[in-house]
Parts: sequence; structure tokens; C-alpha cells
Amino acid sequence: MPSLKENPPLIAYQNYVAELEQERDFKNQSVIDKCLLLGEEVGELFKAVRKKEGLNIDLNSNTSQISYELVDIFIFLCAIANRYDIKLEDAFREKEEINKKRQWTK
Repeated sequence: MPSLKENPPLIAYQNYVAELEQERDFKNQSVIDKCLLLGEEVGELFKAVRKKEGLNIDLNSNTSQISYELVDIFIFLCAIANRYDIKLEDAFREKEEINKKRQWTK
């Protein structure tokens, strides 16, 4: 069973996801599989937000905590990044350098 130390760096999460995918036999799922599953989790997040914000939802549908849905999304993001050998921290920093040069308007 993989484990995480207290306050791990982002790469530790990616390594953790790689280990849990191995352990749970998800390692052979394709990027397309992961993207479809990610999409489902995003939908579940939206439903949880709708419930939290007091918007109408199907009374028969199951909703989870927003925090749990965010974690599920994060796991799939790590899994997709791992399949393309992308270090999310490096990608985040590179993209933020681009974003800093953008001009934002209201």
C-alpha cells in the first residue's frame, strides 16, 4: 500500500498515484480511459457544488463531498500526467510564466 509523508512535494503525489495504479491494477488503462473517467469526476464535482450552493439536483442522485471529488480529479490528473511523463510542478511553473505575461480584462 503506497503512502505519503506529511506535506509532500507534487512529484510525490504523482509517484503515489503510479504506485496505487499498479496496486489496484489500473496501470493498463489508456489515456482515453483516464480522460473519460476524469470527465465523470468533473461532473460529480459540479453536482456536489450545485448541492452545496442550494441549486436543484435530482433527489435520487448520489452526491459526495466537494473535497472528495477534487481529490478524485487530482488523482486522474496525476495519472494522465504520468502516462505522458509530465512533471506537473514543472509544467505548472512553465505555464504560470506564460500566464504572467498575459493581460487580463474585465
